[in-house]
Amino acid sequence: MILVFVLGARVSRPIAFAPATTSRIEVKPTPNVLLAIRELSRLETESYHMERVIELTDEQTKLYGLLKARDAVLLVAVGDVIAGVDMKKLRDEDVATDWPTRGVKITLPAPEVLSATLDNAKTHVFSRNTDLLATRKEELEGLARAEAEASMKKAALDQQLLDRARASAERAVTALLRSLGFERIEIAWASK
Repeated sequence: MILVFVLGARVSRPIAFAPATTSRIEVKPTPNVLLAIRELSRLETESYHMERVIELTDEQTKLYGLLKARDAVLLVAVGDVIAGVDMKKLRDEDVATDWPTRGVKITLPAPEVLSATLDNAKTHVFSRNTDLLATRKEELEGLARAEAEASMKKAALDQQLLDRARASAERAVTALLRSLGFERIEIAWASK
């Protein structure tokens, strides 16, 4: 009787089965290596947030061209292109002040793309297909990421990112100089 009660109590609980497959990601810590320290003197004035879909395909031939195979990746890339002025390029002779009239003339360095980077948290491989006879190229995703950054930069430049960066920089520098007490402000731009 006690045995039936114990078995009945065991069977009445739900039985938990182990999952058919498991996956565990383990990160092994390695030492940090400092490669460089740079002083940044950038006036970031415009940022474009962009998305691109990049499809890269490696067409391969086997058996002297009799068989064709392919390795392909479809990458959904999300990133930012930032433009502005590198103030480190500003020289002493680029600033002329006239204190009695409260005037200043400044020649700013030409605006440029300061960075074009992918957001790794949002960029992902949508699909990866390698034909049975194809050789899988592990660098294909890296090439797709590089192409995404380059194409985002080009698209931002095509949409007049540098013109917008120039106008924003003029407003920012004018406001800064006015806050320092200058009344006559002349801004010029250096050639590229």
